[in-house]
Amino acid sequence: MDDISETMRDYLAALYRLDDREREDNTTYVSTSALAEKLDVSAPAVNRMVTKLREHHFLVHEPYQGIQLTDTGRREALKQLRRHRIVEAFLVNVMGFGWHEVHEEADRMSQNLSDGLAERMRMMAGNPTTCPHGEMIPNADGSLPELHDLLLTDAPLKTPLVLTRVRTREQDRLEYLAALGLMPGAPLELLTLAPFHGPVQLRVGKEYRIIGHNLALMIRARVENG
Repeated sequence: MDDISETMRDYLAALYRLDDREREDNTTYVSTSALAEKLDVSAPAVNRMVTKLREHHFLVHEPYQGIQLTDTGRREALKQLRRHRIVEAFLVNVMGFGWHEVHEEADRMSQNLSDGLAERMRMMAGNPTTCPHGEMIPNADGSLPELHDLLLTDAPLKTPLVLTRVRTREQDRLEYLAALGLMPGAPLELLTLAPFHGPVQLRVGKEYRIIGHNLALMIRARVENG
């Protein structure tokens, strides 16, 4: 759709990110206040854009419940996320940036990025299927390949796992995870889960690590060969 502004694309992508995170908590709607906080804009600005996006049939808005992307809105959001994730891969694979440095830069670079240029960047980056943080790069039509993984805290104990993706973009946390070897593709095992959201003990390769429960909730993994 050529009549979608870059601001509209940004809102759709932000809503998808929030909606995707909420679905893991079995919540189907996202609040307008959460969207305003995500984009660092005022509540009235969000309300105006929500009205516009609803008129384009990109979302539904239920009073006292929140907003939710329609199938059309999800496709447009994923097209924008495709550009963003390709730029992230390009910055890391071609330009040598660290994975902790690229999220905000990709936000800026993906603005008004043509599909042709994005495709050339993807080829130069080695045709990646995921961004540096492990998130799948959507297809050009706005569809998303399935990635069968689970929260690290839900993984079976003492079973070979592969870290698939991390859900934080905070620079200090990403640097900390990298220092622990907790990056996409890393082999690991979940050894113990302390009760009451206590520390989590892991084996990462041949090294033993202990991380907080909140950090473990930002990591997803799959059973090796599963």
